[in-house]
Amino acid sequence: MTTEPHLHAGEDTYTWKEGWATPPDGPLGDLGWAHHALVVTGDGRVVGAQSGGSVVCFYSEDGRLLSSWESGLTEIHGMMLDGNDHLWIADPALKAVPDGAGGYLADTPGAHGLVACFDLDGRRLRELPLPDHPAYADNRYQPTAVVVADDGAIWVADGYGQSLVHRYSPEGTLTLTLTGEEGAGRFDCPHGLFVDHRTDVPRLYIADRTNARIQIFDLEGKFLRSLTDGLNSPSAMVTYHSQLVVAELQARLAIFDIDDRLVGHLGEDETAASRPGWPNAIAEDGSVVRPPGLRPGEFNSPHGLAVNSRGDLLVAEWLVGGRMVRLDRS
Repeated sequence: MTTEPHLHAGEDTYTWKEGWATPPDGPLGDLGWAHHALVVTGDGRVVGAQSGGSVVCFYSEDGRLLSSWESGLTEIHGMMLDGNDHLWIADPALKAVPDGAGGYLADTPGAHGLVACFDLDGRRLRELPLPDHPAYADNRYQPTAVVVADDGAIWVADGYGQSLVHRYSPEGTLTLTLTGEEGAGRFDCPHGLFVDHRTDVPRLYIADRTNARIQIFDLEGKFLRSLTDGLNSPSAMVTYHSQLVVAELQARLAIFDIDDRLVGHLGEDETAASRPGWPNAIAEDGSVVRPPGLRPGEFNSPHGLAVNSRGDLLVAEWLVGGRMVRLDRS
């Protein structure tokens, strides 16, 4: 019988549930490279995606696949649910596919990525237009995250394209573009977006991943401050009561209190990102393979993050075949 590890951060204890859910095989089979977010619906279903596929998947709280539908997108990357139970998906039109020689190459079909909105039955309701910005005259738009604020404004992070964050009106007109904190350098892979409601005034948190920081703005686009303590590669964010939880691609979760002071890390593997081929591994024949010996209690590459009504944390990792972990809060 395998013992389930218990992780601690501050006064909270979490029980590690390895392989909590398994996505169905996509068109690449077990060679598909997972790169998706996670969200939880109001009735407790967990929404994810195939590894390397374009099918949206719905799971029960115990990890059973309940339903799925074809999105028609290149890659299901960032996801969020708005107040109307509409699922917004950021598709960077960028996907890792086998190169036929044991490695992977970046498949980039089409001129640009897109952000699309679906109902929970899979009907595509709308798409946002390409941002009307000079950066895209000669460069690709590859959005990684989308979030809808309380006022209906739609924020999009072009994390894999031009490292810009755009605000659209509810009707889909571009109204603002952020480049990063003035005087401290541009965004470098603004990978994730989150509207924080822990205080009376909501704020926009931007996971400025390659700069190892979270930049915080008001919803008018005014820079407020940066959060850097305890971060190495912030990729996704959720809150539960007064806590902020950050998925760090380099093998851990970071927990912060209401004042954004570091409480601690969960599941940290300090050596993961330095291993050859990370987030995957290199076999003896030089091919890229799923890392052997993934250990319960230690993350490899947290990418997608969600929280359910009990405060359990759900994590999707970025690697060949994917890895789904649930941390049950006790």
